[in-house]
Amino acid sequence: MKYSGWPDSGELVVGKVDEITDFGVFVDLEEYEDKRGLCHISEVASGWIKNVRDHVREGQTVVAKVLEVDTGSQQIDLSIKDVNEHQRKEKIQEWKNEQKADKWMSIAFGDDVSDEEYGAIANAVLVEYDTLYDGFEQAAIHGKEALEDTDLDEDEVAAIVETARDNVSVPYVNVTGYVDLRCPTGDGVDHIKEALKAAEGEDAQEGETQLEVTYVGAPEYRIKVRAPDYKAAETALEDAAGRAEDSIVTAGGTALFHRERSEDDE
Repeated sequence: MKYSGWPDSGELVVGKVDEITDFGVFVDLEEYEDKRGLCHISEVASGWIKNVRDHVREGQTVVAKVLEVDTGSQQIDLSIKDVNEHQRKEKIQEWKNEQKADKWMSIAFGDDVSDEEYGAIANAVLVEYDTLYDGFEQAAIHGKEALEDTDLDEDEVAAIVETARDNVSVPYVNVTGYVDLRCPTGDGVDHIKEALKAAEGEDAQEGETQLEVTYVGAPEYRIKVRAPDYKAAETALEDAAGRAEDSIVTAGGTALFHRERSEDDE
């Protein structure tokens, strides 16, 4: 996805060197539709420049600072020398991330998704997150909860979450489920406590996986798992619910596992 407007003065942009002349360098802006900027020879590098080609080459990807924009004359003045190494690396990574997000959008909604639909979905995500990449990353970590405040419909949210969890590398993911525990015996409360201990399980806390069981409202309890990846988190969640069920059923009670919180408790 490319922006249709103009960059702002002071903005860092990614571009590809299109043409080198004696007076400067023409740069095609990768993030903007049909936009080309000029970096004067004095803005290519610090100090005296004998040959511009000693500093840049045609086809090279560069990060430049926008000095001035004149929409009337369709001119964008750039500076390459005003960008330090830290800014360059950070901007390149940001640009690469957005390219990934663009690819994920195609996976989620198809290569033939219309520009209008793409724009509507992207804008809905960007209301909540600074970039599309951030939106996909949070969807991979938190699932549907990451997009619950957007204007996306259920199918769109599901498509983003599924694509994110299949493609986004994240440091950890969170998944949540609920289990209803009932035990009609006289010491049922004690049996429920034992079932909750079984759900938490000492072995379940090994390694990088963390599991927490909390009270929501009788008979419902929340099981929340944090793990390095979605598959590990889902497995830990299902195992925890299974341990609780085995414990309470053995004591004469019942258990019901579900992924969404009961509507009566909302």
